[in-house]
Formats: sequence, C-alpha cells, structure tokens
Amino acid sequence: MKRPLPSDPVVRAIVRAQLAQRSQVSRRSVLQTGAGVAGMGALLAACGTGGAPSGEATATGGAVQDVSESDPTVNWANWTLYLDYDDQSQTYPTLEAFTEQTGIEVNYAEDIEDNDSYYGRVQGQLANGQDIGQDIVTLTDWMAARMIRLGYTQELDKANIPNWENILPGLRDVSFDPGRQHSLTWQSGFAGLAWNKEAVPGGMRSVSDLWNPDLAGRVEVLSEMRDTVGLIMLDQGVDPSSDDWGDDEFFAALEVLEQQISSGQIRQVKGNSYAEDLVSGDALAVIGWSGDITVLNFENGDNWEFLLPEAGGTLWSDNLMVPVGSPRKTNAETLMNYYYDPVVAAEVAAYVNYICPVQGAYEEMLNLDPELAENQLIFPNEETLSRAYVFRALTPEEETRYNTEFQSVIGN
Repeated sequence: MKRPLPSDPVVRAIVRAQLAQRSQVSRRSVLQTGAGVAGMGALLAACGTGGAPSGEATATGGAVQDVSESDPTVNWANWTLYLDYDDQSQTYPTLEAFTEQTGIEVNYAEDIEDNDSYYGRVQGQLANGQDIGQDIVTLTDWMAARMIRLGYTQELDKANIPNWENILPGLRDVSFDPGRQHSLTWQSGFAGLAWNKEAVPGGMRSVSDLWNPDLAGRVEVLSEMRDTVGLIMLDQGVDPSSDDWGDDEFFAALEVLEQQISSGQIRQVKGNSYAEDLVSGDALAVIGWSGDITVLNFENGDNWEFLLPEAGGTLWSDNLMVPVGSPRKTNAETLMNYYYDPVVAAEVAAYVNYICPVQGAYEEMLNLDPELAENQLIFPNEETLSRAYVFRALTPEEETRYNTEFQSVIGN
C-alpha cells in the first residue's frame, strides 16, 4: 500500500479547521481539538483575528506610484534564523539566486524581534500611508489580521504571483484575508520547551519544569503573549484554542508568569534574541520556537532539545504582506512568487525547519534530504498536530486589556 504523504493529513486538517473557523466567526463556538483540527487552525491564521484595538487609526493617504521597473530593489523585514544562510559566504543562497534570475537586489533585514515592538515602530507611518522603508513585512497571524483590517497593506496582484496556486488548499481562503488578497503564508511553527541537554540531563516534560530551582535565573520565555501565556494555560489544564476560558484563566496564567519573573526564576522575556542567550549559556531552558532550535543545533553543535510539552504547545503562522506605502510592490510580488516555487520552498524549509505552506515542497525535500522530509517540525502528521493549539481570537477589548497587562508584567 502506498504510504500517504505527510502533507495529506495536514491538508485534511486545514479543511476541517477552516469549516470550524467559519462557524467561530459568527458564533464564537468552541474549536474541536481532535487530531490536527486545533493545530491547523493556526495555519489558517484565523484564530488570532478579532477587531482592532480601540483608538487605532486606519490608513490615510493616496495611491502609491510603483517604481519597481526603474528601481530593481526590494526591502524585506523578517525574523532572525528565518531564511537559508551560508556561514562561509555570509550570504542567503536563495536570495542570491533570486537576484541572479531577476536582477532585483534584495535588502534583507532581520528586523523583527516580536510583533508588538515592530508594530509600535511603524504604526504611525502606516496610519499616514507612508513608506516605512520595507516592501515586505513578515508578521504573525493576529498582527497580520490587524494590519489588513486597518488598511495598512496593499492588495496583491496575483498575475505577478502565479506560484501562489501552490499554497496548501486550506490556506487559500482564511477568515482574516478571504482569497488571500493581501497576504501569503511564509512559514508556520510550534512554540514549546527547549533546553541545554548537558545542563538539564533529565530533560523536560512540562512548563512547570522551567520553575525548577536548579534553573533559577537561567530561564527565558517569549515576549509573544499568545505563546508564553498559552503554554502556561495549557500547563494549567486550559485549552487556549477554545472559547471556554476568559479573565479568570488568563490572569491565573499571568500570575504564574509574574511570580516567576519577580522571584528571579525567569532571567528575561525576549523575542527572537533568546536564541543568542542559549548559545552564550546565559539561558539554559526556554519557551522557544521549534525551527530556531534545529538551526541552533546545526550551527552550534547538537546541544539543545525541543519538545511539545505533555499538555501541548501552540501553533502559529507568519505572513508576507506589502505595507501600504511601499513603492516597489511588483518587486515584492516577484519575490513572493519565487519563494512559492516548491524547489525554493524546500530549500528554505531545509534550513529554517518550520512548517512549509507550499504544495510540492515535500516531494522536493525527498530529493534534497529524505530525513528532513520525515521531520515532524516541517511536515507534521495529525498525531503531532493534535498536540498543538492555536490561541483563540480575542475581542478588541480583550486584546487591549490582556496585552496591556502582559506588557506590564514583563516590564514594558
């Protein structure tokens, strides 16, 4: 009997999750957590939507003239450890190949530490319809939803992105961007536990293991509220993807976080830069992101372990978007099209080790690295997905209040 491809259950789970999400939008019903359903809800980037926080302005300003033809460049803001990189040449091979093929130079910046801090830097310009200096930004589900809702992104011209047809079927029509008019999924991934294997020889099974006194002052957690609070909620027996929780459950999890910070158990709360502290040894155990740990092991020796806790981890997606003031939209769309070629997508996935959204990439990965094709962090099956949950959509009032309290607890 032919073995089913790992991407097949992913697609099935996405379709089921899309049906569940359509229901949630109208009546906020509880997402089912059967195999793959809750997890792939994050791949739909729909559970982190909700309205815009009160007081935020929609974009103003006129149409932007596209100068792509006369200015063959594109500026791209992304997270760290999120694109294939060659240490010897200190270049990004797929970007080099893109420039060789198209003549378009790419100014690539690992400029995003976390969603809130990046958004805070550019929101004023976006609201005025101004160019923020980036032609592509890569932001997580819930922030992508806010950007699109407020008119901070440009509508994509699909004629310039024929490869968009390679997107996994269930990702074509997400609730916050029907028909993918303003965004394309870049990668998806898990948040879970990671630790230095030598320093924590017994390993970890639960978030509570982070509070071991032996790790005092050597623990870090993510500045992404939905990941850190979501994992603590799961550890307390609360499903963050369901609508069965509210203030009591959220603040119970936040209280644990506050206690661990005030006691000194948690060294720092960080975005992507937690990876640097793992390498330096300043941090021995973290709430971190799946692909980062694989890359660290490859670049710095096989020193760390990543695990979805027994209670489960979180699942999310990041999305490519063209900001409202970008004058090089065609160049940005050309770059998006390039990365939706299955061959290129597989090359990126082999480096970043996050969940690949491109159909055909699994088959290409079989040729590139058969072992990675079976990696559950890149092409997860339903069993893996059943242990990952997406943080539910927050109302505008919840998003403002919860985020304010979270930022206060972490010292911002």
